Amino acid sequence: MKTVAAVRHVDFEDLGSLAGILDERGFSVTYHDAGVSDPGDPHLREASLLIVLGGPMSANDYPAYPFLKSEVEAIKFRLQAGLPTLGICLGAQLIAKALGARVYPAVQPEIGWSKISLSRAGHSSPLRLFQHVPVFHWHNETFDLPEDAIGLASTRACPHQAFALARRALALQFHPEITELDLERWFTGYAGELATNPLPVQTLRDESAIYCDNLELHTKLWFGAWLEHVGLG
Repeated sequence: MKTVAAVRHVDFEDLGSLAGILDERGFSVTYHDAGVSDPGDPHLREASLLIVLGGPMSANDYPAYPFLKSEVEAIKFRLQAGLPTLGICLGAQLIAKALGARVYPAVQPEIGWSKISLSRAGHSSPLRLFQHVPVFHWHNETFDLPEDAIGLASTRACPHQAFALARRALALQFHPEITELDLERWFTGYAGELATNPLPVQTLRDESAIYCDNLELHTKLWFGAWLEHVGLG
């Protein structure tokens, strides 16, 4: 049985469209809810695949959220062992931190839909399946590219949108997993943050109605290709 440990920091930021893909491919998924589940659960280190999802806290918030330290330790273990690991948004920042890179506030928040620009390495990776596809962003922090990591993608607002370490670890600042239904939960859960966002909620909703279905289609293609890439196809 292929197993997935998915670290969830808030209940409405889950696997989204990735869940159905994993189910179709015969994976058994277990959620680990940050601050509730045992942060030292060996399943985080032993699962066939670890996926660290997004959340509103900073990767630097160890004092307020001590479970982050345990997450980083689990990520370090997996990276050193060459075990498949995927980080999305906060998860990507935690991978960067586990590799010794600096995580810090971005020049400006990035919330909404935009395309990513692929590097030469990105064009040769499964991320090529997102070329010319608007993807969804929601983050206030960014990170330096870790030593030995390969930069795969960027946007105008964020020079490090994606990086890989060897073949088995991938960090994505954007959200490939999002669905239109998921976003309605985000709009409610993050109402306070959206109150200061330049784009009105209705604009985000209207753009999501245009772009979400296409993102789901390309996410299915990308995720299947990436699972093959890391030997879990």
